[in-house]
Amino acid sequence: MTLVTEQSNTITLRPYQAEAVDAVYEHLRTRDDNPCLVLPTASGKTPVMATICRDAVTQWDGRVLILAHVKELLEQAIDKLHIMAPDLWHQIGCYSAGLNSRDTDHAIIVAGIQSVYRRAAELDSFDLILVDEAHMLPPNGEGMYQQFLQDVKAINPNVRLIGLTATPYRMTSGTICGPDHLLNHVCYEVGVRELIAQGYLCPLKTKAGRRKADTSGLHIRAGEFIAGEVEALMDDDALVHSACREIVEQTRDRNSVLIFAASVQHAQHVQRVLADMGHECGFVCGESSGIFRDDILRRFKDGELKYLVNVNVLTTGFDAPNIDCVALLRPTNSPGLYYQMLGRGFRLHPNKSNCLVLDFGGNILRHGPVDALQIKDKADGHDGEAPAKECPNCQALIHASYSVCPDCGHEFPPPERDKHDGSASTAGVLSGEVTETDYDVSSVYYSIHTKRGAPPEHPKTLRVDYRCGFNEFHSEWVCVAHPQGSYAWQKAQTWWQARSSEPMPDTVEQAVELAENGALAHPLSITVRSVTGEKFDRITNYELGSIPPRIDGSDEREPVANQVSPDQPWTQWPDDDDIPF
Repeated sequence: MTLVTEQSNTITLRPYQAEAVDAVYEHLRTRDDNPCLVLPTASGKTPVMATICRDAVTQWDGRVLILAHVKELLEQAIDKLHIMAPDLWHQIGCYSAGLNSRDTDHAIIVAGIQSVYRRAAELDSFDLILVDEAHMLPPNGEGMYQQFLQDVKAINPNVRLIGLTATPYRMTSGTICGPDHLLNHVCYEVGVRELIAQGYLCPLKTKAGRRKADTSGLHIRAGEFIAGEVEALMDDDALVHSACREIVEQTRDRNSVLIFAASVQHAQHVQRVLADMGHECGFVCGESSGIFRDDILRRFKDGELKYLVNVNVLTTGFDAPNIDCVALLRPTNSPGLYYQMLGRGFRLHPNKSNCLVLDFGGNILRHGPVDALQIKDKADGHDGEAPAKECPNCQALIHASYSVCPDCGHEFPPPERDKHDGSASTAGVLSGEVTETDYDVSSVYYSIHTKRGAPPEHPKTLRVDYRCGFNEFHSEWVCVAHPQGSYAWQKAQTWWQARSSEPMPDTVEQAVELAENGALAHPLSITVRSVTGEKFDRITNYELGSIPPRIDGSDEREPVANQVSPDQPWTQWPDDDDIPF
């Protein structure tokens, strides 16, 4: 976690936070436009902002304005800046009508855009403006941000704008960065899956609701489903009862369940049904009184209240690390809102190992996995294929490119085609024809695989999934736990020793742990061999990055013995039933 060293008054940043700060400075040095940082929800934007503020004030004698659009974000920014930069506390002021503060002469001002957008002259000159939740910036038009920034530039033409967001796109217009937008370039981005693998974010576990609303008849206005149609669809009595029963059933071992409803009436319906089932459920919406709302949120954060249903209020700026289940009882056409809802479960907490996501609105199928959202500018007018699909056997929500469910092994039928593809296929046209294709690898995932229908004593295998572009996955299975000396084990040993300085693991669990701790060389590209008429493709060649050093710091490598030659022709591979295909 991010630390504050009070003796030296310096902030110790996580590696990716330090990279983000460096990327901002490099952008400001080498470009004359405005950068945007993309950091996932719960990844720690405030330490990045605090570092930039300290450097601007103490090293460059500058002045910084932090803008946000809701009171909760302002309060969080002020509190965290005081904690992380205690030496600057006397230089931090606040300008917000909602917080009853009108500070104007501090080196660092935290302000609500609603309070200052007509008062640039009163605040005087700034050198840097940091915009938290920058997806609220309009790409064009005469919004509050636009008017304020025009007035600020009249005072200091050299002022620079820096955006920070987890979702660099807007529901109505696509990406927020562009040559003619207020923000022009993403200077640094780190992904959700990467931070989960590094232990900085909580893993998500997803399931579709067994009974889901049919959203195909919903219409879209200003980029989002029409609210009245959504309420009529979701506030069906049978659907609410079914969803509440499933939520209770699926969360028996969960502690804090946050529910997103479609409307006030729908939320109150959910609250009543859960109460009839014997479960107290809190309810908050935009009209909830301050004292009542604060008490409900306190009870939920303290663990006194297990269920909490809300309408459009607990997305941006709501921080409750104990949330271990998010239930989406509403559909949204906005990838940003979808991400923000799921982001409530990203924060780490001692009492949770993952966060369960229950989706009753078809959102994961609509937008894709939260770490691989399909975002398109509205101008291209093309929706593309669904980025995710649901396994009919176990309701797991997986990437659309999987032909076999990684959770239960269900095989999906080949897709039906009623129109031609946009590019020529690389598949062979005659039975037995061999095609080899090279793919660049964007990321790789390691997991434990159990062969379908195998007896309990059958050894598990290390499953390796290579992502090659957005919609392309290729997989292989490495038999690290098969009997030593067997062909499958020798082949696994060759595979492992080509990538790692660590000893060959004895179990698949050890192999996954080592892989996730960085013990394997990163694959840069793979070669996939396809044979027309055969069910499975094979990965026959790799381009690997450098082999990492031993985790314990030693230079020793395991002696290479009894290896199968990596150049052995694929035609000589035996039809060994130990291979888990």
